[in-house]
Amino acid sequence: MTDTPKRHMKDQIYDIFLGRIQRGEIGPDVRLVDTAVAAEFNVSRMPVRDALMRLTHEGYLDSTTRGFTLPNLDTRQIREIFELRRLLEPRAAALATARLTENDLTRLRDAVARAEQTLETGEIETLFAASEDIRRTWIMAVPNKELRDTILRYMAQIQAVRMATLRDAEAHRTLVDLQRRLLQALEARDAAAVELLLLRYVLAGEDSFLRLHPPSADSDAS
Repeated sequence: MTDTPKRHMKDQIYDIFLGRIQRGEIGPDVRLVDTAVAAEFNVSRMPVRDALMRLTHEGYLDSTTRGFTLPNLDTRQIREIFELRRLLEPRAAALATARLTENDLTRLRDAVARAEQTLETGEIETLFAASEDIRRTWIMAVPNKELRDTILRYMAQIQAVRMATLRDAEAHRTLVDLQRRLLQALEARDAAAVELLLLRYVLAGEDSFLRLHPPSADSDAS
């Protein structure tokens, strides 16, 4: 009788860092160096390199001469991701509405409460973490696996954008208000209201980004 083979270390490292990226635990200023990651897991550089290169090929990371970072997107790419979000996320959130468990709703209430507190404290990192918790909770309840995985795939690419827009005081107030209203709609299992509020949430983030980074005449012409 043979033992069941263990999963390769490179696959374990891939799963760990994919989870860290999707939970927002790796920020835009973090640089992943293979030697440091290898030391963390007490392994050679080879499985680490394989895992990080796989994440790069799948669009979760960028490879540089000094390590791996979250993707550094130009304005055109960011605007296209917002377009993708407008198309996918409202419907996905509506589909998730009926699938949320009581534990999910408890997590959402806690995250919204933390986000509301930042209106007084101004702690943007707390707001970022709360927003990621809200987003991940409803995404993981989406019953359509292909839709869920598609949304998760570009999650890392919008984290740097999210941090920038959350520092906009006007957007801060608007987004927290929409988070509060989204929670109420999810608690009421009102899928139509959830779909509309999620669209407004994405549009508010996009408006903030465009206000902070107005498109140039050259980019409009290209």
